[in-house]
Amino acid sequence: MQRKFITNLGLLLFLNLLIKPFWILGIDRGVQNAVGADGYGLYYALFNFSFLLNILLDGGLTNFNNQNIARHQHLLQKHLSSLLTLRLALGVLYAIATLGSAFVLGYRGHSLRLLAVLGFNQFLISLILFLRSNLSGLHLFKTDSVVSVLDRTIMIGICGLLLWGNVAPGGFELYWFVYAQTFAYGITAVVALVLVWDRARIKRLTWNWPFSLMMLKKSIPYATLVLLMTFYNRIDTVMLERISPRGPQEAAVYASAYRLLDATNMVAYLVAGLLLPMFSRMFGKGENPGGLARLAFRMLMVISIPTFMVCAAYSNQIMGLLYTEHVMESAAVFPWLMGCFVCVSTTYVFGTLLTANGSMKKLNTMAGLGIVVNILLNVVLIPKFQAQGTAWASLTTQGLTAAVQVVMANRLFSLGMGRAFWFGLFRFAGGLGMLALVLPQTSLPWLLGVVIFAVLSLVWALGSGWMKWRDWRAALQTH
Repeated sequence: MQRKFITNLGLLLFLNLLIKPFWILGIDRGVQNAVGADGYGLYYALFNFSFLLNILLDGGLTNFNNQNIARHQHLLQKHLSSLLTLRLALGVLYAIATLGSAFVLGYRGHSLRLLAVLGFNQFLISLILFLRSNLSGLHLFKTDSVVSVLDRTIMIGICGLLLWGNVAPGGFELYWFVYAQTFAYGITAVVALVLVWDRARIKRLTWNWPFSLMMLKKSIPYATLVLLMTFYNRIDTVMLERISPRGPQEAAVYASAYRLLDATNMVAYLVAGLLLPMFSRMFGKGENPGGLARLAFRMLMVISIPTFMVCAAYSNQIMGLLYTEHVMESAAVFPWLMGCFVCVSTTYVFGTLLTANGSMKKLNTMAGLGIVVNILLNVVLIPKFQAQGTAWASLTTQGLTAAVQVVMANRLFSLGMGRAFWFGLFRFAGGLGMLALVLPQTSLPWLLGVVIFAVLSLVWALGSGWMKWRDWRAALQTH
């Protein structure tokens, strides 16, 4: 399983690193610079608002289905038709709830229309993720990898033409960006549907009310977890835009810093997407997941800790390179948000392991406490510290929930992560911390400093013993 994890992760990372960083740092950033802080700040707040009730679109079915199909592949043909019909019904419920909540909170006119389109895009995204859960559950990881970048590839083509092709003399409009997403998600959903439909060999959609109730009942724990985690991951920006006197501007500042976190989180998210069906199959066969969990965690720490530290060391230079507005404000927020990358990477390993095991009550309790901490911190910090306060709240919440998941996983499973393991992590992080303090003080150009830091981080990962060549060789030789 470790060999399958490494080889498929290599393809997945190659395709996503080829496409998604250009989308986030090229297209998405280009749109923000083109429409200005106020316009993009409102869009970003509404985009995150559209996530808050996303669970009504999914009902926890995607995670449950991924785990279920990984253990029992024959259920695809039996369940797909009814599940697709159920998701259409959930889409109607989501639209009513999201637009109704926005109206109650005071959104009107242009904001409500924009939210309606963003909500439809969320429906398409949720459908794509559900269809991909079937592909990964069948361990068709190569096919899933291609589908995972198709929407962004289409969007890059459309938005690149609109931004830089001189086809719009009146200037770029925000709605073009949103409609380009709708078109790309629609095409990707159709492609994914054809791929899954062909393997399920179903003839038509059917509605089965008893089956729908049964599936919703089984997926309730997963739905609750997704809802709670979505709230403490996405409510920050909505609260910032609503509470701060400079709501849209502060949301834009936060978005500027968050964009790189979003880009780096992609790596951890892709790893989790592979780990869930693999862990599920291992539990189904009675195998110990410790080796795979350690390998994935070591790998993500080698990526996330150096990334956080180099971003903290050169935050002013990085924000100045990317943006034309609110550079200093974004640079102050940026290091705190990038610290979340380490926490999120930890969560994507241990939280995924707990999900695959079905430890949903423990995860839901943890996520519920995370929401309470996050909301309280935002209420206290936003009025005084604005976007920076929101970043502090986010890092605190992510750090606490990650630590809780590590403790829970180590108590439940024999992961082989004793004191020596964690001491190795602290030794690796401590050495990089000293390097991050010293390197910016030299007269080297900052871009060269980033390259040197990256190279020395890899050398130190091997030199400190955090990563060992023999572990990689053993993993690649394991079938």
